[in-house]
Amino acid sequence: MRRSVRDGRRTPGLRRVAVLVPAAGLLAALVSCTSQPDPLTTPCGVVVDGSGSGAATAKGFDAEAKLKNSLMPFLEEQQCGTVEFAPITRSSKSSSCQVAEVDLDPPGSETTDQESARAASRGVAGKKALEELECARTQNGSDVWGALDRISEMMPGDGPDAKLLVVSDFDQADKEFRISRSDLSTARKRETVIDTLVEQRGLPGLKGMHVYPVGLGMQYNGRPSESEDFEAFWAQMLEGRAQAHVHYDYR
Repeated sequence: MRRSVRDGRRTPGLRRVAVLVPAAGLLAALVSCTSQPDPLTTPCGVVVDGSGSGAATAKGFDAEAKLKNSLMPFLEEQQCGTVEFAPITRSSKSSSCQVAEVDLDPPGSETTDQESARAASRGVAGKKALEELECARTQNGSDVWGALDRISEMMPGDGPDAKLLVVSDFDQADKEFRISRSDLSTARKRETVIDTLVEQRGLPGLKGMHVYPVGLGMQYNGRPSESEDFEAFWAQMLEGRAQAHVHYDYR
């Protein structure tokens, strides 16, 4: 059968449509690839323990190793948008150790690879955290209470939105108070110790915040009864008195 002239004229048009369809699909794919992720808005804090018990020894809990293992998963999984740092030293609240806040969701343009930018910012946060730890180790001491107070003052008003990673064995031991000398064997006795510290130093403003301890009670390895009383003390203080939410995801 012979084709008419009209049949022959249809072919180029059909070909043009066939070419345009995949081109439109490619454009849609490009638009999809360049769309930016949702902003990161969670305010986060990191407390690092510079005391001697955090040294990499048989009796220590190795603060540096714990920090390196937990920090990146914490920042990424908790969708941290910013991160502040505080040290645990002999006098944490007045310690000269200080590093700048890191923006973990830096601004960019429509063509910015935001995930790569965020990963780079988390790398900067890792370096800052190690700087804070290095400085804290020059001042030694273990004022955990003061460090919690300091980080809460650095994040005023963040409340339920805030996430805190605390890399420490939580052994409160400064010149004025050593928790190891306290009787923590019952809830009432633990409450008395908490009352004393609140009267002397005030209560850290952790209400509603989410606290993630890393290394809590590790100095009591092999002494389960002491470890249980010690951890019960901090649970009573953080959850009961300060009204924070404690999680052990990175323990």
